[in-house]
Amino acid sequence: MTQSNSLLLYVADPVESARFYGGLLDLEPVERSPTFAMFVLPSGLGLGLWGRGGVEPAPLVPAGGGELGFKVDEPAEVDRLCALWWSRGAAIALPPTDLEFGRTFVACDPDGHRLRVYALS
Repeated sequence: MTQSNSLLLYVADPVESARFYGGLLDLEPVERSPTFAMFVLPSGLGLGLWGRGGVEPAPLVPAGGGELGFKVDEPAEVDRLCALWWSRGAAIALPPTDLEFGRTFVACDPDGHRLRVYALS
């Protein structure tokens, strides 16, 4: 049986994207090269950043067509992380907001990948 344990994002500059995600998440990549970086998130999920110029077959859609979700325990943590991520260079597409499922915000990385932080209500 195959086990899925990683998510790959295609990025313009893997070195810069690794710097961005490392600062945002307070993590160091477990693998790093000029064309690829891999982080292991606290959940165990691998987050790979792959230079889109070397992907075969070539990606057909731009960034932003989906979201990477980060669940936190408390609504106050949503607000705290939004302020922290903004201070670390993330573009905020949706400031902290209460939606039907709970409190959330959406940030974007330099390539436009959407990162949703949320606390369920």
